Amino acid sequence: MASQNMDPAAAAASSTAALKGSESGGSAARSSRPVLSRDAGISAFPESDNLFKWIGTIDGANGTVYEGLRYRLSLEFPAGYPYQAPRVKFVTSCFHPNVDGQGFICLDILKDKWSALYDVRSILLSIQSLLGEPNNESPLNTTAAELWDDQEAFKNHLHSTFKN
Repeated sequence: MASQNMDPAAAAASSTAALKGSESGGSAARSSRPVLSRDAGISAFPESDNLFKWIGTIDGANGTVYEGLRYRLSLEFPAGYPYQAPRVKFVTSCFHPNVDGQGFICLDILKDKWSALYDVRSILLSIQSLLGEPNNESPLNTTAAELWDDQEAFKNHLHSTFKN
C-alpha cells in the first residue's frame, strides 16, 4: 500500500493510469464482462471508458426475503478515492428499511465508517448483507421498517411490487 501516503487526487490519477495501462487498447473498460465476479451473487464493471463510474449487481442472499431477486447499482468514485467513499445507489427499485425512494443507501461504511481499505467487492458484499439484516434503528424507508418485523407480509409486498 505505497499509495497510502499519496495525495488522494494523485492516487486516483495514478490508479486510473495503471488501470488504463493494463488494458489492451482500452477494451477492458468497454467490455460487458464482469471485472469482479469471484463471489457468488455480486459483480461489477466499469460503465464505459470512465473508470470512475461502475455498474454493480447484487443477488438477494439465499434464505432472505430478497432471495431470487437481482439488483443493479451505480457506483461513482470521487477523485479522492480510495480516501473518499464512492456514491452508491440502487438503480433497480429496492424496498428496504435502509434504502430511500431514490435508491440511496444508509450504510455506515459509505459514510462515517469509510476506510481506504474497502474495495468494490467489500462494498457490494456489505450491501448484500444489509439486504437481509437491515438497521431498523436508522430507517430511510419507514414503511419498509414497519413491515420488516412481519417477514411474510414484507416478502409478499416485496415480491408483488418489485419484481425484477
